[in-house]
Amino acid sequence: MSIELVLGLGNPGPRYAETRHNVGFRVMDELGFRRGLGSWERYILCDLISLNLGSGVIGAKPMTFMNLSGAALGWLLERFSLEPEQVLVVVDDVDLPIGRLRLRKHGGSGTHNGLRDLCEVAGRSFPRLRVGVRGEEVWDDLAAYVTTPFKNDELEGVAAAVTRAADAVESVIADGLDAAMNRFNRVEGES
Repeated sequence: MSIELVLGLGNPGPRYAETRHNVGFRVMDELGFRRGLGSWERYILCDLISLNLGSGVIGAKPMTFMNLSGAALGWLLERFSLEPEQVLVVVDDVDLPIGRLRLRKHGGSGTHNGLRDLCEVAGRSFPRLRVGVRGEEVWDDLAAYVTTPFKNDELEGVAAAVTRAADAVESVIADGLDAAMNRFNRVEGES
């Protein structure tokens, strides 16, 4: 089944724009920039854009806040008559170091409340691209950690990760999930 929708998770508003939790939004913005696309169309639950990746692939950013992302996904599945397997979710992952990517065909939510909400709405069968956001510092409060901006010494690695994640999304659409997994699940520089 082909990917028809790419859903990048994050929190709306300028307060969260540069935080770890908004890597999914940053990847979506990178895809839009690459494609020279216009502005995002605003709907109640999410912003949408045509990504010009294959035939009619849609990009989406939920405007529901991270922990309520399932409402946006439910609306998108109904609006576009899609199955969960046709949606690639792009999401931050605090269990992966900055720069590491992990593509999966399906799975659980781990410690991620946004993924947990998606799973409650659509089950666990949707593919996902996890983008590592864990820095070197130790944290006590996970929610506070993921909603704080990256440190200055992390910015270059984050920018590279966003670029590589956008490459991975394009590869999933062009080459299929298996080929993209083989290419992007290794640490960059591995053979």
